[in-house]
Amino acid sequence: MTVAAGKLVRMAEQITANLAHTDDYGIVSAKVADHLNRFWDPRMRQALLEYAGREANSLSPALRMALPQLRDGGE
Repeated sequence: MTVAAGKLVRMAEQITANLAHTDDYGIVSAKVADHLNRFWDPRMRQALLEYAGREANSLSPALRMALPQLRDGGE
């Protein structure tokens, strides 16, 4: 499965926006990480992490905070 990094980022940002029911980035980032860990393929998470390694400043603060909580592809 290959999905363009731009599409993954858009999807992750949409998930972040949909789960942002509070201004507390810690709570939102935990919810985002939980969602991505449960529903995204490990290769999708890895591609997002690789993108973030190059372009972290382009991501929302809550999404950036979620990244360290993502499981790697080895599960």
